[in-house]
Amino acid sequence: MKLPKTIPVFPLSNFIIFPKTTVPLNIFEPRYIDMVNDSMKADKFIGMVQPKITKNFDDNKLPSLHKVGCLGKITSFKEADDGRYLIDLKGEIRFEIKKEIDSNKKYRKFEINFENFLDDLEEKKANLKFSDLELIFKDLKTLFEKRGFIINWKALEKQSLDETINALAMTSPFSLEEKQVLLEAKSLEIRKTKISEILNTYTYDQFDNTTLQ
Repeated sequence: MKLPKTIPVFPLSNFIIFPKTTVPLNIFEPRYIDMVNDSMKADKFIGMVQPKITKNFDDNKLPSLHKVGCLGKITSFKEADDGRYLIDLKGEIRFEIKKEIDSNKKYRKFEINFENFLDDLEEKKANLKFSDLELIFKDLKTLFEKRGFIINWKALEKQSLDETINALAMTSPFSLEEKQVLLEAKSLEIRKTKISEILNTYTYDQFDNTTLQ
């Protein structure tokens, strides 16, 4: 895969993607309609980055972004009757933002670097057994179920280790800042450890959704 040096960036709050995961997107803002049009004419790449949460938000100032995001490739494209674009975006590799580029476009473009995340492109051969998955994610499974999230755990058995970890990290009912920590984790092993650390911050009361009298 030929990696781009500059990319358009979609700074979408409440949304994060990981490598080897695919997510649907509903595009309706004119500037991002333009971004998708330009991307479809080029390499179909779009960068997804979370805006930082700031207490003193200024509507006239562009939001600050986290330094690490994920490069996505448009794998499916459909135009709705009302002009919206319905796309599927597949996470390919994480990147680090270097600097913003001046552009006449309505959307933002950045110079980025992939050197710290080239392992994302490797195909991991190790597979995770369902019994191992239950052991590693016992508390996560409990949290999913208590929050009303339905996961086909048997289907995850067919996926590779990195696909499974990343899919669960992306869909987990964690906070955006917690998911950003998982996204920035250097390796799969570190991401697994971080998930466990985050779960340890959730008390039994949160899991059980009850109040002690």
